Amino acid sequence: MAAIEVSGGVKQVRVPEERDGQRLDNFLLGQLKGAPRSLVYKLVRSGQVRINGKRCKPDSRLAGGDEVRIPPVHLDAPASDRPPPKAMLERLAASIVYEDKSLLALNKPSGIAAHGGSGVSFGAIEGLRALRPDESFELVHRLDRDTSGVMVIAKKRSALLELQALMREGDDEDAPNKQYLALLVGRMPQGTMTVEAPLLRATHRGGDRIVRVDPSGKPSTSHFKLIERLGGHSFCEIRIETGRTHQIRVHAAHIGHPVAGDDKYGDREANKRLVEQAGLKRLFLHAAAIGFELGGGKTPYLISAPLSPELGTVLDRLR
Repeated sequence: MAAIEVSGGVKQVRVPEERDGQRLDNFLLGQLKGAPRSLVYKLVRSGQVRINGKRCKPDSRLAGGDEVRIPPVHLDAPASDRPPPKAMLERLAASIVYEDKSLLALNKPSGIAAHGGSGVSFGAIEGLRALRPDESFELVHRLDRDTSGVMVIAKKRSALLELQALMREGDDEDAPNKQYLALLVGRMPQGTMTVEAPLLRATHRGGDRIVRVDPSGKPSTSHFKLIERLGGHSFCEIRIETGRTHQIRVHAAHIGHPVAGDDKYGDREANKRLVEQAGLKRLFLHAAAIGFELGGGKTPYLISAPLSPELGTVLDRLR
């Protein structure tokens, strides 16, 4: 990878062809070893990082041959030199539900972030890299820290690029089919309810990320299907056609049935009652399955992850 240093320690790095389609933030994390993700975001948003001389966003997609301007960064001894906690590594090793030569899938535990940053030293991807330092792992997609369930990691660059292309198809029939399980507050109607509400990301003064339904937001579609009513709550299967940040949580709150245990968009009083009544101490949202096809449809995948015992116990106590 060619890197030419210009005045002031600034580097112009040419993106190799095999990195075509990679997100800018992930590319920079590879260039700025030890830099926290929060710093990378700050550099991009302040305009210090540029693609072909133009301002960009952390999620901008790179093309082979692009020139990326990278400013000089001075880091103290990186926190990443410290290994992730042993207990976390053991949980991740036990949570692998599928693996082949191209992909690995976790039943990600609630409480473990997809990646480090924003006050989190280590995420699932850093943990996997620590477990197997001689292998290559890249996140295909993300789950909220408090959401459990299937999370797919690429072991080969070709698989990463193909899956990312499928993810960008949105509601196209070739896009991955993502299914979730959630306990919603209140009594949902029988059958399936489709929610089509555009979502807009914003940041509060304290830096907390929030998402709201807004006409100027990105189109977003979720389908909520009632499975069972339990103690005034609704256990549902949810299929999403788009993968916006906090999509299910915001859509659920929008229809008046927030996800149980959601301390950001949820019902505080209902959450308190569920702690007392059923012992629910986390967000009741689980990525149950994902289906997709690689190799132009030649290799179908359907990867599932069982509901954790703690959530199963909550359902039993409500019955």
